[in-house]
Amino acid sequence: MIVVAAALLAVYSERLVASAVALAVGNTALAVLLISAGASLAGVVQLSVGVGVLSALFLVAISLTERMGQGPDGDAP
Repeated sequence: MIVVAAALLAVYSERLVASAVALAVGNTALAVLLISAGASLAGVVQLSVGVGVLSALFLVAISLTERMGQGPDGDAP
């Protein structure tokens, strides 16, 4: 249930940072689900790649693209 709710929030959220955080929460819940189902290797890989790398990559990309939209003195052109 948490995985589906986080996925829906990630898709329908208007704020990019909230969407990235919802994606991280959904990936964490999916990893917990995999570990509890007995697929510990898949759960650990999901935690390291899905939560760690993807969330960090999305947040860095969001911060870089928001800066590119600003003018030289910090305001929107």
